[in-house]
Amino acid sequence: MKKALWKNTELARSDDCVMVEGNAYFPMTAVNMQYLRPSPTHTHCGWKGEASYYHLDIDGTMNQDAAWFYPEPYAAAKAIKDHIAFWKGVEVIEEA
Repeated sequence: MKKALWKNTELARSDDCVMVEGNAYFPMTAVNMQYLRPSPTHTHCGWKGEASYYHLDIDGTMNQDAAWFYPEPYAAAKAIKDHIAFWKGVEVIEEA
């Protein structure tokens, strides 16, 4: 079981994460979406496709572009469709 935490708040929890390049991609159904705000940021990965981002908002404190996902990943990355990963100070921990 993995958990994603920021500012002592649980952003996601799942035992069905997909690990890619050292990042835990949580199923969207396991993410507490009330803390995510759409971002206009997009980046491109040569083998995963175009990433879209979310800002985190916890009690008015914003963490810009701290979550990302691939809305239409390339075939090589199809396992991360409908999954979200975190960074920028978000702690992903393993829970027994």
